[in-house]
Amino acid sequence: MWDSPRIANAAAGALAALAFVLLAYAGGRVLLGSPAFLLKTIVVEGTLERVERREIVDALQGRLRGTFFTVDLESVRSLFEGIPWVRRAELRRRWPDSLEVRLEEQVAMARWGQGGGKAQLINSQGELFRGQSDEPLPVLAGPAGTESEVARRFLEFRALLAPFGLEPRQLLLSWRLAWQLKLSNGLTLQPGRASDRDRVEDRLARFVSVFPRTLADSRQRIDYVDLRYPNGFAVRVNERVTETPRPEPRAHRRA
Repeated sequence: MWDSPRIANAAAGALAALAFVLLAYAGGRVLLGSPAFLLKTIVVEGTLERVERREIVDALQGRLRGTFFTVDLESVRSLFEGIPWVRRAELRRRWPDSLEVRLEEQVAMARWGQGGGKAQLINSQGELFRGQSDEPLPVLAGPAGTESEVARRFLEFRALLAPFGLEPRQLLLSWRLAWQLKLSNGLTLQPGRASDRDRVEDRLARFVSVFPRTLADSRQRIDYVDLRYPNGFAVRVNERVTETPRPEPRAHRRA
């Protein structure tokens, strides 16, 4: 077979082409990894109120690998999103030696968890995240995996109560999937569990529809309202709170 000039020439041509491809690949690797293309600048954009420059520097220090061409954008994105209060990071290369990063900060809607454990923060998407806040945030709690559902219900309940100047300060979902809601005026509502015939939001809607003309102007201190009734609700009055008696008007005698 090798006695055939045609076959020998074809084989030699193929080997030469392969050698050229290998050399070009190796040369390209060397070129792309050349110090001439090292990243020199990282431009961070976005409205940042919680994230500090020091946290960004600490997150990237000694962990940024590669050049403009070889840097792994996904790994760099993970570094940014590992910073407390960073929800999302979007990256792109900017010729010739920069990375452009747009950060989206977390917006804390409430604290998650109660009791002995350290409470986490939760955003309106129902996502838990690390962060410290001194703000008087509402408290949400529920079984593991219910964060998104509890956050969604909180937003629904808040919208229903807003026209009456009431705000939910605590929303709890028990392991039996029963809801309890504590309001900014100290009133506790017990919507209970949802059923096929009676939804939790319907019970709360019935309550707020009669609240202005029933309990809103009550002289008694209402502590607790049980909404788990198909045609009404039960009220518990705090008997320890008494109304201060008003002084009797005095008669004035004309001189």
